[in-house]
Amino acid sequence: MSWKTLDDMDFAGKVALVRVDINVPVEAGQVTDATRIEKIVPTVKDILAKGGMPVLLAHFGRPKGQVVPEMSLKITLPALEKALGQKVQFAEDCVGVEAKKAVAAMQPGDVLLLENTRFHEGEEKNDPLMAAGLAALGQIYVNDAFSAAHRAHASTEGIARLLPSCAGRLMEAELKALNAALGDPERPVVAVVGGAKVSTKLDLLGNLVSKVNHLVIGGGMANTFLVAKGIQVGKSLAEHDMADTAREILGKADEAGCVIHLPVDVVVAREFKAGAASEVVAADACPPDAMILDAGPQSVAEVGKVFEASRTLIWNGPLGAFEIAPFDMATNAAAAKAAELTRAGKLVSVAGGGDTVAALNKAGAADDFTFISTAGGAFLEWMEGKTLPGVAALSQDKTSAQA
Repeated sequence: MSWKTLDDMDFAGKVALVRVDINVPVEAGQVTDATRIEKIVPTVKDILAKGGMPVLLAHFGRPKGQVVPEMSLKITLPALEKALGQKVQFAEDCVGVEAKKAVAAMQPGDVLLLENTRFHEGEEKNDPLMAAGLAALGQIYVNDAFSAAHRAHASTEGIARLLPSCAGRLMEAELKALNAALGDPERPVVAVVGGAKVSTKLDLLGNLVSKVNHLVIGGGMANTFLVAKGIQVGKSLAEHDMADTAREILGKADEAGCVIHLPVDVVVAREFKAGAASEVVAADACPPDAMILDAGPQSVAEVGKVFEASRTLIWNGPLGAFEIAPFDMATNAAAAKAAELTRAGKLVSVAGGGDTVAALNKAGAADDFTFISTAGGAFLEWMEGKTLPGVAALSQDKTSAQA
């Protein structure tokens, strides 16, 4: 791969500017979920072990270029110190005099957190002056925030053009997993795409049909494809105005030799609530007063067979209304099958996107997947085949800081 990792760099005695994602949920002044903070620990520890001084760059919330005290990164310090097991210094700004003073005061073994990069409007505008101000603070740039890699900001893209750069451990793991899933995968490849609307995943579906061998479509968007095939879906969520687009996607898939799998049977109900009375009917037999809320057991069995015949799985979106039982059955059963095949070494499974991670956790299958991406927007854009500015900037040929 064209980007470097921590192992390619000489950190001894150097200040490493490390872009991290610690945009964590906070309630009543306390971090309520420190997962993102815990994930940056290997990168910070490795830089320290190599004799470098890590200076953390991060955003928090959406202050829109203004100083908003409630969005200060200071709130993350206790959780950061707990995760790293050491004191973390804090600078009241990320560029300028305050930042320079804080960096100059660092001793070997220190970790410094700079204030929210988005307090400056130059951050989101990728202002060259902002990027230069950040770059002036250190000798090496490390990007460990794949979740922000789809944004061309000063701290994710601009700075990477100015300093010798590499991927941190989290970014490296993500890029390797994604390359194994779509870049250079073991075939056959199956993609599962679920969710409510076709309209939000047009680019994704358009890209996947030319890259994968099988495409399983679930959730509300499957109803739109059923409508496109002339099937009545009762009161189900469906984008009737997207039927022509769905037919185009079916045509593209046919040309590319990609087999699209739609539900053959469905779970229908008259109301959308936990424990609602439901029944399984053929996909083309939804009663006019009912709505489709999940794929049926026969559909799940078909999906299981596709998984068994595949070597790589990429998953984005649930197969039904997974938030409430009994409409979580298809997602849970398909996830369990993918987990079983992954455990047996028969399948490389990569999943990502907010709902997907929640659904796989709920199904108890997440831990067995080869890789779960928490990157959200960046994961989706990568699945859509788009160039991610933060990753592209790491691949630029610059002055080397190799050992």
